[in-house]
Amino acid sequence: MYETGEKPGKGTYQCTTCGEIVVLDDDTDTLPPCPKCHKTTYNKL
Repeated sequence: MYETGEKPGKGTYQCTTCGEIVVLDDDTDTLPPCPKCHKTTYNKL
């Protein structure tokens, strides 16, 4: 599981609460709060 503020690397991440998808395009990108429900935990797809 990944949390807002982490830099887990390039990839597609899914919010564990609502299922919203966030894509990080760069290894230096930081996971934001979920744009839909504002929760902070993700799983990598």
